[in-house]
Amino acid sequence: MASPRIEVRPCRSEDEERLSLEIHNAVWPWRAVTMDEVRSFQSAVNDYGDFLADVDGVPAGSAAVAIEPQRPQAGFALLTVLEESRRRGAGSALYAAVSDWLRTRGVDVVHAFAAEADADSLAYAARRGFVEIERYPRMLLELASIDEPRVEPPEGVQIVTWAERPELARGIYDVAVEAYADVPGGESEEMESFEDWLAHDMQGSGDRPEATFVALAGSEVVGYAKYSLTAARPTVAFHDMTGVRRDWRGRGVARALKHAQIAWAKRSGFEQLETSNEERNEPIRRLNAQLGYRQAPGRVLLEGPLAPRPATSS
Repeated sequence: MASPRIEVRPCRSEDEERLSLEIHNAVWPWRAVTMDEVRSFQSAVNDYGDFLADVDGVPAGSAAVAIEPQRPQAGFALLTVLEESRRRGAGSALYAAVSDWLRTRGVDVVHAFAAEADADSLAYAARRGFVEIERYPRMLLELASIDEPRVEPPEGVQIVTWAERPELARGIYDVAVEAYADVPGGESEEMESFEDWLAHDMQGSGDRPEATFVALAGSEVVGYAKYSLTAARPTVAFHDMTGVRRDWRGRGVARALKHAQIAWAKRSGFEQLETSNEERNEPIRRLNAQLGYRQAPGRVLLEGPLAPRPATSS
């Protein structure tokens, strides 16, 4: 039997980019995104590449690769191969293309996600030298199963939305600087400047000021919590970040912010809330469990080498 004919090419048109996204969304339906969100991500990274793989002339897989400002020492890659096209070489060809793209940019480490429940992909990565560095189980809350919670912040604290108080952006950033550094896995990341953080983390296509909640003690921001929303999953609100200033932790600020988020989501017609906390982040995982979130399989972040260059004959 003849070997399959595999072709990998960079996306050079909007139609090819959309096909790449469709393949990603088919493989990762619970991480589906829109093209607007892809564009938002592209604007937030240092460099970006997108590839398609055909097997015998039929679209079989795609790969997106980026160098992020927070982790410039490694390339972040999303490799997806349709279930019916696996074990035919498309994944290896995409891995080689991503590796060549990173090699020309002086990067020799790859970070990539695999689904916790996808034993085949995890085994594929392990055979190529990838190791687990972070794990993100999902936690889900079905809003129809709960009553709207009362928002009861600690004494001296009030909860407002960023839409109501847009001037609080700098105070939110100051909390984020502490919170990002304390999230397991985030200690090695480089914090962006205020202006870049504001553009990339707070003003992306999925960010809405009315879905961002701020805890104030007097005029000081002591915590915040925000959703990321996507038209690809319009009934689901994704918890993007919950951060509390270090000297205010353990006082009930995070719980009050979560209650405000849940109440807003119920009133706004959402059906499900989803979060994905690194498994070492015990405080927020414990709080989510107390609020009724149930655990579901999530993602594993892997780190590995570039694919070796093909041997050349002399």
